[in-house]
Amino acid sequence: MPKIKETRLEIDLKALAHNFNVVKSQLPPSTQIMGVVKAFAYGTDSIVVGEKLVELGASHLAVAYIEEGMRFRRRGIKVPILVFYPQLEDLSKLIKYNLIPSVYNFYFLETLQKRLNRRKINHFPIHIKINTGMNRLGFDLEDLSMVKENLLAYNRVKVVGLFSHLSAAGNEKENDFTNQQLNKFSLARSFFKNEITTNFISHLANSSGILSHSDIAYDMVRAGIALYGYGNNAKEQSLLKPVASLKTIIAQLREIPKEASVGYDRKFKAKQPTMIATLPLGYADGISRIYGNGNAQVLIQGQKASIVGNVCMDTLMLDVTGINCKEGDEVEIFGQQHSALAFDKNKQSIPYELITRISRRVTRVFLDE
Repeated sequence: MPKIKETRLEIDLKALAHNFNVVKSQLPPSTQIMGVVKAFAYGTDSIVVGEKLVELGASHLAVAYIEEGMRFRRRGIKVPILVFYPQLEDLSKLIKYNLIPSVYNFYFLETLQKRLNRRKINHFPIHIKINTGMNRLGFDLEDLSMVKENLLAYNRVKVVGLFSHLSAAGNEKENDFTNQQLNKFSLARSFFKNEITTNFISHLANSSGILSHSDIAYDMVRAGIALYGYGNNAKEQSLLKPVASLKTIIAQLREIPKEASVGYDRKFKAKQPTMIATLPLGYADGISRIYGNGNAQVLIQGQKASIVGNVCMDTLMLDVTGINCKEGDEVEIFGQQHSALAFDKNKQSIPYELITRISRRVTRVFLDE
């Protein structure tokens, strides 16, 4: 048996399959699932996770940037891949690798059409993004007549998808706002069906939309954080299993006396004799300094231990007083037994940020048995 890496990010593909099936169970049989694999599949491994999602039945994948989509094409993945934030400087690669751009402003739409016109390419697929209230990216309803004019002026692209993004679908207090977004998206769909084409895929629901508003499935949903095991409220969380587990070992144990300090700037000073455990894991691995000084807890021998002092580049320290542990013992930073929500005990951030920041120098280990 090969030696298990001391510091590793375990990717549980069984948990991924479980979460995919939870998503699928919320949907009508005809609704397609787009697996969101941007940011290295939320800090896991984009290729392994992307291939698994296609195997499980994802009809589409979604990435943030063109370079991400190219990796899948080079691996032979042929499903449609939507690029949320396509870069103009990489348009030739977008076209070469048959990636689908999200089009959300006139500058990109016109530039893309001119490029296609020069290359005499027709019917290049695009998804149009509508701003229904997120106010981040997308065409407003008032822009749609001009969008139609632009599409007809060049006639080089084919609208194969129409979508928007929900701002607060997991927050019951914002249901009225979510309904406003639904109404705006419905108006946009009607415009496209009446004025442009009837043959396009509509998708609105993100993870919280899928789990909290199953009545808005439309033709396709975009499953992101839910696939990786996290929801935006207790109900959603109860259905899911964390896919990524960050584990390491105790590198050293040391008992310090009362009033001794730990780490840079002496941020922790012992109020009593204290047992300190040092872990070979730090902010270069993705554990931000915001989690120092008691803001996060890890799991050792089934017990919680708080981070003390400032997180260092390659190490962090724990107060393990009263925990029966020794050097070499395994520590779960977050994962199946100790979720990212439990790790971040003072809610300094969100699971999205924590799991996507685990650096590439941490070895990925895949579990699929």
